[in-house]
Amino acid sequence: MGQITLTIAGRNHQVGCRDGEEPKLRALGAMLDRHAPAVQHAAGGSSERTLLYIALILADQLTDRHPPESAGGNAELLERVAERLEAVASALEEPVPDA
Repeated sequence: MGQITLTIAGRNHQVGCRDGEEPKLRALGAMLDRHAPAVQHAAGGSSERTLLYIALILADQLTDRHPPESAGGNAELLERVAERLEAVASALEEPVPDA
């Protein structure tokens, strides 16, 4: 199993992944980090809030590209996105076990 360090908004995060997924995760991390300067001021210095704002920007871009079929679908999609964002934020805040 691979492990890499992603730097997002000036903060390092250890991320485990399957062997061979490292380049993809680095690219995804770079995409997140590109949004960091625009949201760090709005987040008031909170790394959790910065990650949340970045995730919301990406979720908004995703829904613009793939709009749900109905308003009900939109609410369900946003709920699923919010749940996943909370899970990601929790995972990023957990300490990394010693390897």
